[in-house]
Amino acid sequence: MSYSLQLYTLRNAIQADLPGTIRRVAEIGFTQVEPYNFVATAKELGAALKENGLTAPSGHAPLLGQDQDEIFAAAKELGISTVIDPFLPAEHWQKAEDIQATAAKLNAAAKKGAEYGIRVGYHNHAWELESTIEGRTALEYFADLLDPELVLEVDTYWVAVGGQDPVDILTKLGDRVKFIHIKDGPLTAETKAQQPAGQGKIAVWDVVGAAKSLEVGVVEFDDYAGDIFEGIAESLTYLQSGSASTQGANA
Repeated sequence: MSYSLQLYTLRNAIQADLPGTIRRVAEIGFTQVEPYNFVATAKELGAALKENGLTAPSGHAPLLGQDQDEIFAAAKELGISTVIDPFLPAEHWQKAEDIQATAAKLNAAAKKGAEYGIRVGYHNHAWELESTIEGRTALEYFADLLDPELVLEVDTYWVAVGGQDPVDILTKLGDRVKFIHIKDGPLTAETKAQQPAGQGKIAVWDVVGAAKSLEVGVVEFDDYAGDIFEGIAESLTYLQSGSASTQGANA
């Protein structure tokens, strides 16, 4: 199992000291990261990743709101092979025609991305699960409208906050899910209450096991009341120890 860190988790530290923050991420034991807003920091970020032996298989960028050519060019420069749109507000997920329009825009973005050799994906929050379209969650309805080459990054915590079972949703979405966000906590919208993996109410290993075509599990905190570097270290330790015991059981 391959793990990454969504750098949004460390946005405050990155703003203060990008190279030093990336160095600490590598020292904690991460070998991969998922950058956000990487067009703005591409040169400095690229240098820091190279210096610390980190790769970025995926990255977040607002494909539906900014210059796509600029995003894909920066992604290529950073070695990001999958660009994921991270956020569309709740009002876009209430009506079938709005979801159809979003899917069409993302399908068009994927065609442009393919010209750069880059795959396109989408990342959910809670509202795609809270909204029901034709008897299914808006996220499921949306997934069926996407071209086959598009992928999903399922934020498993926000699925649960949205009132759905992450294992059930991952099972229904099937092979389209190539990335998941791994986070834990009390399953409320209070982001500061989030906890390291294995310390909250998410059945982390059931979730990981339900994503059958998973390429990377991405650790993320939207916010954290404690020391964020300790939080990500605890998450990685938990995930790596679990992976080791799982491999041992399968050997």
